Amino acid sequence: MGRRCRSATVKDIAEELHLDWETVKELDKQYMRAQLARTPTPGPKVIGIDEISIRKGHDYRIVVSDLLQGRAIWFGGQDRKQASMKQFYDWLGEKRAKRIRLAVMDMWKAFYNATKQAAPNAAILYDKFHVMRHLGEALDEVRKAEYARLKGQDRKFIKGQKYTLLSRRENLSLKGRRALKTLLAANKRLNTAYMLKESFGQLWSYEREGWARRFFENWRASLKWQRLKPYEEFAEMIDRHWDGIAAYCKPENKVPLGFVEGLNNKIRVIQRRAYGLRDEEYLRLKVLTCMLPAP
Repeated sequence: MGRRCRSATVKDIAEELHLDWETVKELDKQYMRAQLARTPTPGPKVIGIDEISIRKGHDYRIVVSDLLQGRAIWFGGQDRKQASMKQFYDWLGEKRAKRIRLAVMDMWKAFYNATKQAAPNAAILYDKFHVMRHLGEALDEVRKAEYARLKGQDRKFIKGQKYTLLSRRENLSLKGRRALKTLLAANKRLNTAYMLKESFGQLWSYEREGWARRFFENWRASLKWQRLKPYEEFAEMIDRHWDGIAAYCKPENKVPLGFVEGLNNKIRVIQRRAYGLRDEEYLRLKVLTCMLPAP
């Protein structure tokens, strides 16, 4: 039953086996609790911290992962404030918290402050995917400004192209790539903003901080005269958080940054399947077991 619930909805299994929906869900809960009971107690050295929205509005829970083991180890809090983040470290215990050597997170002060206080030996690394998401938001601000500035026929290339512009080129269909090519050819400012966004990812390829800093300063200098205010604000944000970005240059910090993003994608699938979303304990169990191997 539990294995089936990893890939199918409770509703589908209940209908197939002619069981009550709540019965199937409770059996799945028992299965997941047994999975967690067999899993060793976490003693993470490298953690990933992120938040997920569990309902419409700003109702968040924090998810902490062991990036070396490739699994979520904690789901909790009441929001994404420092007190909620502290709950994870209280659960982990002082001795194990002090063994954490690296914490990967978004540029969110509450996570930073709680981690610095409870895990003083942990270096802070800002997650590339979150940083690039901020740059994607800056690109979208440029798109909106261009749409507002232009009139008539000049708008038609921009209208309805948000996904096309913000997606990675390799993820676009042939039609999407053609639309992107047409859009960039028609609007010089969006073309410049897009190329700057695509090039920024190179920052994470450097193995020495000095080289990374030189790249960033050159990238920021290229914004001059471009009238890209959202990009200038993004560059200022990167400058303020530089230590947590440059930390990736150190060989010991070359950890799999894609895991948290992959886990988030799995969580979104769980939520779309409506796995008893109003039952938060069920969602917690789903999150904590979704990366564990099936027994």
